[in-house]
Amino acid sequence: MGSKISTILTASLLVVVLGLSANAYQIPEKTLQIARERMVQAVEHRAPSSEVIRVGIGNQAFNSYNYKEITVYGTDSVGIYDGNKFITTVGANSLINVKLTSRGMFEIYSGSKLLEEVSGPVHFVCDNGLLGVGNLKRAGKPALYHGAFEIVKSTTNGFFNLVNMVEVEEYLKGVVPNEMPVRFGLEALKAQSVTARNYVLSPRVKASPNYDVVDSVASQVYYGANTEKEIATQAVKETEGLVALYGWDLILAQYSSTAGGYTEDFAYVFSDPKTKAFPSIVKPYLVAKPDIPDQPSLENEEDALKFYSTVPDSFDLKSPYYRWTREWTADELRANLETTLPAQSLTSFVTPEFAKGEKLGEIENIVVKRRGKSGKIIELVVQTNKKNYHLFKELVIRRSFIKDGKALPSANVVFVPTYDDNGKLLSIKAYGGGYGHGVGMSQFGAGFMAQELKKSYKDILFHYYTGIVLATKPIILSKDNNFVAQSFYADKDKVFLVVDNREKVANIILNINGKDRIFPLQSHIIGESINRIDITKHIKEGHNKVIYIFSDEDSREKRKELRLYIEVANSDGRN
Repeated sequence: MGSKISTILTASLLVVVLGLSANAYQIPEKTLQIARERMVQAVEHRAPSSEVIRVGIGNQAFNSYNYKEITVYGTDSVGIYDGNKFITTVGANSLINVKLTSRGMFEIYSGSKLLEEVSGPVHFVCDNGLLGVGNLKRAGKPALYHGAFEIVKSTTNGFFNLVNMVEVEEYLKGVVPNEMPVRFGLEALKAQSVTARNYVLSPRVKASPNYDVVDSVASQVYYGANTEKEIATQAVKETEGLVALYGWDLILAQYSSTAGGYTEDFAYVFSDPKTKAFPSIVKPYLVAKPDIPDQPSLENEEDALKFYSTVPDSFDLKSPYYRWTREWTADELRANLETTLPAQSLTSFVTPEFAKGEKLGEIENIVVKRRGKSGKIIELVVQTNKKNYHLFKELVIRRSFIKDGKALPSANVVFVPTYDDNGKLLSIKAYGGGYGHGVGMSQFGAGFMAQELKKSYKDILFHYYTGIVLATKPIILSKDNNFVAQSFYADKDKVFLVVDNREKVANIILNINGKDRIFPLQSHIIGESINRIDITKHIKEGHNKVIYIFSDEDSREKRKELRLYIEVANSDGRN
């Protein structure tokens, strides 16, 4: 009863507030009525505060997402559903076993008692606790999760998938401390929170028809609620709802462990996933950038060798992989390449192809044909007395040159040969720096910037991603989608409502933290259609909730829409 009374009171207040402010702008009563109804619906249904995503939960080794049988439980009572149809409730810590029969039905047991046999999908909800998976551990602890579980038949006949349906902000609490060491500090963890949020909210090819992402390094490492850390949770909360944008799109927020002091252009590291074209397309926000501004590019051998065989100042100085060396005798390297090149030839980035069992011949030299601005190798040639082999792409190069069973930490590497008096190759020594692909944010660099330089997460993101805006995820309002709610965190910087009003809508209604505001929108016959409205005075420091309401009466005659987001900072320094 208490919640129902609260709902009625809240709805009434919204109606009064909307009515008072609308009169000044002469908004039609029909538009107001729709707004009222939608706001009441939001209060009554208590919609999730952030988007819900679907995460495939893998087995202990992360090598399969298919199950024939599984045990789940809750730390509090668990509701069990066949689709949306309620079956029963079991108590806290009661083991619930689910089996898929040969007839394609789910048998649900509590202990040895068969509760129900259903067609599924089967849902489990633990409103006042967490859901767990029997005999599954993450980071050495029992695997526990926020949200709900869904057990749904796999695309592989005879198997099912376990899917964690969880709000983005809860999901991130189980990602951030597992993707970045918490010792890197709050501001670095906040930068990691934004990049992780970008990853999961960006449009993508689903990992499976049944789920969006998986819980392993194939997507992002998600170990669930039992691995959450207080400082990482704080970082997620203090960046709530915020993503990095370039134009109106969420950026591909690439990051790696250690850039080595100089990040690289996206195009020189990754190939086009469809055409395999390499170098691939340029992403203007993922461009090569040195940590030290006056550092020249490293595209020639002399500059690359000087940089990677010494220890210059850099944000990555504290990484154990900031600088490293590897060395092979000529015979070791030949045996190594004869082992690795057949597999790498399957990528189409080794020419000519090197077949399994083929002999390489005597290696005469390793010649780098092209480097990126960071000195990262784009193309190299293995010269032998039989033929020359061209290798392209950093990952192919790293996996081709194995030492002690491990790939090169990065392709930021210079090969220095040693010859005998007769010109025969004796050995190759590699001088390198960094760990990972080196595009976008360096995690060790972010930690250094946060702890040693006292930089904010915004400073970190603006260093590693060029020309970005930090904002809420852009939305589209229209007659058919006339009501959207978002939550976000704001600090003391200015906050702007950014609206693309190319279709000349008269105004927009925002309910900001329970108070409505109506903003008239400008439109121009020629030129810029972007409205950038300072709403700082309406925003509080900390958590904010905004409800956007489309109020254009003319949309009956012409299908109109608004694109918009709320900006909390941008890299050109306007706020």
